[in-house]
Amino acid sequence: MKKIVLIFIVLVCSYSSLLAQRPSGQQYDKEKLEAARVAFITNRLDLKADQAEKFWPIFNQYNEDRGKLMNQISAINRNSSQDISDAKAREMIQQRLSLQQMLLDKEKKFMEEVIKTITPVQAMKLGGVNREFTRQVYRMQQGGKRGRND
Repeated sequence: MKKIVLIFIVLVCSYSSLLAQRPSGQQYDKEKLEAARVAFITNRLDLKADQAEKFWPIFNQYNEDRGKLMNQISAINRNSSQDISDAKAREMIQQRLSLQQMLLDKEKKFMEEVIKTITPVQAMKLGGVNREFTRQVYRMQQGGKRGRND
């Protein structure tokens, strides 16, 4: 467990320095970000090695599938700002609802699968821990921007 905490601290520190050093508008290192996410979630959920080994492939596949569906929903939302007919709007609403149902179905399947690997309590904490990681990254990024602009 101490190794996981140490890895997490090293990754967060290196990610913080990465954000602070990169020029404005430049992309971040996705590998380092994902490594930090893995360490953060693994630590916060207190995943054991055997759990983590089975959990991460399931989680990564779910996130990939979820991301694709979210991109499709975003595309529909962007297109809704255009001048469209009532018939087209109805069609787009149905498409969006269908995609949202697919998202819900994927989450149900993911939860059924993941609680075979981690405990139900860990599974319940997962969403909050993932959001917490995202908030921390956002705060670090905002802190880096404020430091450069002062």
